[in-house]
Parts: sequence; C-alpha cells; structure tokens
Amino acid sequence: MQVKNIITKLVVFAAIALPCSLSAQTSSINAFSPYTMYGIGDLATQGALPTRSMGGVGIGMRSAGVVNMLNPAAMSARANQSFLFNFGLEGQNYYNSQVIAGQEKSTAYNTFNFHDIAFQIPVAKKLGFGFSLTPYSSVGYRIQADDINGEYGWANYLYEGEGDITEVKFSFGYELFKNFSIGAAMQYYWGDIDRKYSVYPTNIVDNGAVLNTSGHDNYSVSKMKGQFGMQWSPISTKKRILTIGATYDIGGDLQPDLEKSITIGDIFGSVVSSEVTDLEMVLPQQVATGVYYQINKISVGFDYVYQNWGSGNSSKVSTKSGYEVAYQNTSTFKMGVEYTPDRYDIRSYFNRWTFRAGGRYGSFNQTFNGISLSEYAITAGVGVPIKFMGLSAIDVGVEYGVRGGGSVAERAGLVKQQHFKVALGFSLFAGASEGWFVRRKFD
Repeated sequence: MQVKNIITKLVVFAAIALPCSLSAQTSSINAFSPYTMYGIGDLATQGALPTRSMGGVGIGMRSAGVVNMLNPAAMSARANQSFLFNFGLEGQNYYNSQVIAGQEKSTAYNTFNFHDIAFQIPVAKKLGFGFSLTPYSSVGYRIQADDINGEYGWANYLYEGEGDITEVKFSFGYELFKNFSIGAAMQYYWGDIDRKYSVYPTNIVDNGAVLNTSGHDNYSVSKMKGQFGMQWSPISTKKRILTIGATYDIGGDLQPDLEKSITIGDIFGSVVSSEVTDLEMVLPQQVATGVYYQINKISVGFDYVYQNWGSGNSSKVSTKSGYEVAYQNTSTFKMGVEYTPDRYDIRSYFNRWTFRAGGRYGSFNQTFNGISLSEYAITAGVGVPIKFMGLSAIDVGVEYGVRGGGSVAERAGLVKQQHFKVALGFSLFAGASEGWFVRRKFD
C-alpha cells in the first residue's frame, strides 16, 4: 500500500509539473542573447543535472541511478523491478558586453525555468524505456538601432524576439548480448518563435506625421525526428567498468509554419500584408562518441560531438550593420569527473556525497563575415543522497560559460556573452533494494 501511495503521488506531481513546464517554455524569455536573432536560437545543454555538472558528458555513461537522456542505448542499464524519476530546475544570468566607439556597453538578464522531466523503467528482460521532456533551444533578444540613415532618410529600428523549441523524447534500449546494447529514440520538437521589428521614421521635411511600420513573424514548429545509439563495455568487472558509446541524430528540416504580417501605424493599425508559408529551419545531423570509465570512487567521461549545421542551413543573411551571417559545422569536446569518497560509509554522511566537475569547448554554429566564435563552459556540482545505500539524491550544479572570449569579439565588433547557471535536480530511484515492488507479509 505504501508503494502504491508513493507512485500515485509521483504521477500526480508529474501531471501538475508537465503543464507548468509547457507554459513556462512558451510564455517567457529563456535566453537573452543577440545571437538568437537567427535560426532556432541558443541550444540548451542536454541531459540530467548529474551529467550537465560533468561538462555534459554521457554518451558512454551507464548508470542505474541517473537517467541518461543522451544515449537511448543506456535505457537497458536498469535494475529489474525499478523506477527512476528525474526532475530539474535551472536559473540563468546572462551578461552581454560590446565595445562601441572605444566604450564598453553591457546588459544583463535573469531567467528561471524548469529544465527537465524524465523517467526510466524496465519493460522486459534486457529491454528498458525512457521518457524525457527538455528545452531544446530558446530565443530572446531586444536590439535598438537609433538614427540610421536609410534609403528614404533617418529612422530608428527596434528588433525583438522570444520563444522556445521543446524536445519530447521516447527512448528504448536493448541489451543485444552481454555488455553490448543498442537503442533508438523518437524525438518530437514543438514550439513557437516570435520575431518582431519596428521602424520609426524621422520627418525631416515638415511637421507632418510619419507612419511607423511594424512586422511580426511567427514560426510554429511541430516535427518528428529520430536518434540511434549503442554502448559497449569491453571491461566490466566488480572493480572497474569501461564503456564506449556512440549516437547518431538524423536531424533535418523542421518545416515550421511561418505567419508573416506587416502593420502600418495609423489609427486603425492597418495590416497591409499577411501570409502563411513554410520556411527552412534545419536541425543538424549529429554524430557523437564517448568513453566512460568507472571504478569504486571515481568516474571519468569524455565526449566528442560533431554537428553538421552548414549543409542544411546554407542560406546567408546580410544585416544592416554589414555583417554576413552564415552557419558552420561545429565540433565540441566535453570532459567530466565524478568522485564519491565512500558511498557505503555508515558513520560519515558527508563521505557519501558525490562531487562532480567538468568542462566543454567548441565553436558557435554561426559565423559573422567569416569570423568564427569559440564558446566554452566550466561546470561543477554535488549530489546529496537521501537515504543510506539508496540511489535517490538531491543534486545541485553550477555552470559558467563564455561565447566570443578573448579579443576576437572585440576586434570584430561583436558581443561577448557570459552566462552563469544554477540548477537544482531531484533523482528518485525506486527499487526492490529499497523496499519497493516487494510484497509485504505484514502491512
């Protein structure tokens, strides 16, 4: 009866949290970056908080206590008669700076939102299933350009955008033979991105009124994609485990419905143009490989991720500032470490804590006049066990990242972007070892 009550509470909690997360993903600005003016915006760091605190590694990770959202083959790493639930929150601070005419200008913005809801369960012998709901990308910017001399005189321009794309993932992992698993996932992407621009002309001829012009583009996404993965453990003993993993994401055109409208700012707000079309917005094909090594106290992981942005998003955009924006293929390197002093220590609760650290380095997927910007992040976190000999834990993680570091952004006249994230996660493991799914003789 106790087990049934706890499961019921979990289901009710998920039912309440899911609509809240959907509302949060589509109704608030979850990014604050001028680099989100084009495409699908800033990509969210994927994975549960324990893997994000290790630099984002996880392609080769197999764990019965952490939901692995990065590789569907990891779904086979589940204990019989068990249930693993994960829930995460994340707050972010964005700090953007730019050198203009020798002076540094800066802006800052804070966001807070759900990050992920996920669970993993066994389905049959050697077969596991996982579900996750996470933000995939976010758009958020507000850029104002004053006193621009255009074709018909001086004018002020205002560009604004906000929105999100969310990923729902259904994953299956099967242990094909001992120490070798394969997996497949169905990814559903949906969301809305709004981009607006306004033009405020300056009348330099007489004192008459000048009409303002506003444009609104709404991109509505609803598309299925797929992912495949594998994991192989050439070393698997009681003392050490070495796992090699790989994934392939199909990617492809999201084919968003685009609704465009242009409004003249008279007293009626007349819509002078309105249409609905399809627009190219392409997710990259992605190949990722990873190695994960575990011994009694320490786990170390390394991932390499290649994303083919250039071929699908081949179009270039020329901005009013003279920059030509184009997509490029990216490579990202991730590394992380996890340390637990003694998870079986009866006397010291602190020794059962898990400490994590990591980092990643790569390039941004857009270029500006052919100039490529690097981006990197360093991460850290701690997992606090809820129960002795149990896998349930409360996780806390932090991340500091930079895009356009060094002198590249300053020399090119671009924005240097810094972010700081604080996250809180809950991992609940329910298994026979903790008294779950066991028929009691006495209630």
